[in-house]
Amino acid sequence: MAAQNTWTLASGYPKELFHGVNLRQFAQNVNDQAKGGLVIEVRSDGIAAGPSEIVGKVRSGDLAAGEVLLSTMASDTLIAGADAIPFIVNSYDDALRLWNAQRPILQQALDKQGLVILYAVPWPAQGLFTTRPVRSIADLRGSKMRTYNPSTVRLAQLMGATPVDVPTQAIGAAFKDQRLDTMFTSPATGVDSKLWEGPAKYFYNARGWYPKNIVIANKAKWAALSEANRKTVMAAAEEAQKRGWMASEAASTVSMAELTSKGIKVDTPEPELRNELRRIGEKFSVEYLRETGAEGNRMLIPYFSNQGSASTPYSK
Repeated sequence: MAAQNTWTLASGYPKELFHGVNLRQFAQNVNDQAKGGLVIEVRSDGIAAGPSEIVGKVRSGDLAAGEVLLSTMASDTLIAGADAIPFIVNSYDDALRLWNAQRPILQQALDKQGLVILYAVPWPAQGLFTTRPVRSIADLRGSKMRTYNPSTVRLAQLMGATPVDVPTQAIGAAFKDQRLDTMFTSPATGVDSKLWEGPAKYFYNARGWYPKNIVIANKAKWAALSEANRKTVMAAAEEAQKRGWMASEAASTVSMAELTSKGIKVDTPEPELRNELRRIGEKFSVEYLRETGAEGNRMLIPYFSNQGSASTPYSK
């Protein structure tokens, strides 16, 4: 049967990454279940569009769908910035509760932009890489901290560090050249950057925040699908979300083990540092609520009030 619809799904991330593997499995599941009614073609590595172009091209319909880092959408959609609030989540379960609180409010905002949420998957939690032991924030004052968005710049400033904007692919070289001596990122990025080849010798599993990649679709193209195909896509998306969260957690465990095997000292933050980071998270939360108003309250109040409640692992 000839395909009635062909979607291009663009991603700026490598296809070998766990996000990329999951994305291709999602597309394959749709293609198999739709039986020719819809074909999704994944274009990874920025081939179809650069990371900064994807959301705009999905909005305009130049692309049917795309995968982006959710917090990069915050300049147009403030509620998307919740991913970048540090130190208010402490586990994958927390991150899932935050997403469950965020998703319906985010979808209302994206609906006005002609976008539909398919699913979201987190990166491993952001921890602290340093070239020297850190017991408190005082040990970070004057350090050169890698930043990559407004929230990380603000974080560096609150810690008394100097923000240094360094793209992911240049992290290893920046440490070797002593342009950096500390940064918050996932253990997986530390492995990819081979930080053990430079002066970074410590990783503190601070579980600062769990930034998510989100997969979105063009609303008009979504509406043009048959009801059966929309159900097929959403069923595959729900499975992709469950699979992706488990893959992220597995990637975190494997990455920390590899860091240890390469000589990086992996540890948890000292109590003093943990308390200081928590207070920074509270400050960020207050600032975020001032910025987002009612939308932020509708998301964060249920999140904080439901701390400790059980939820189905990695559910939609």
